[in-house]
Amino acid sequence: MDDRTAAALDLLAGRGAEEIAHPGGTLLAHLQRVHAMLERWRVRPAVRLAGLCHAFYGTDGFATALGETSRRAELVACIGEEAENLVYFYASCDRASSYPELARGGPFRDRFSGERSDPPPAARRDFAELTVANELDLVEINPEFRERYGPGLRDLFTSWDALLGDAARHAVRTVLP
Repeated sequence: MDDRTAAALDLLAGRGAEEIAHPGGTLLAHLQRVHAMLERWRVRPAVRLAGLCHAFYGTDGFATALGETSRRAELVACIGEEAENLVYFYASCDRASSYPELARGGPFRDRFSGERSDPPPAARRDFAELTVANELDLVEINPEFRERYGPGLRDLFTSWDALLGDAARHAVRTVLP
């Protein structure tokens, strides 16, 4: 385990992630599974670290935050600027507004500020892979989640096909046939 991963795990544990209920167990267990999935997919270290910390500021689908967006430097010091930028990007996503047009280059809406932006293709790819890993973990670990959201996620992720690497595309087809 590298130093940044160890530091991130310490920070998450220190913020109570192992005591926060999450579909399929605790938040910390979920974050670790997402990190492991991204590692199996051989994504860049910054994306793996973002996967480990993706819920740090809460998300549009999970409101509990471990840190405040006004204090982003704390997470930057732990996981680095590139990974933290992706954590913020992920957390800030207004899903209803941003998901449908993500692969077509549509605008991205920041749920914290309300601002719209046009992220570059590389940011969209990182975001898509992180999102797929997050949701596939929930589908694999929680039968109720799978039943309720699986078909919609399959359709969404299929529409993002061009943004996903081979491993993520294969996982979508395997987990959500």
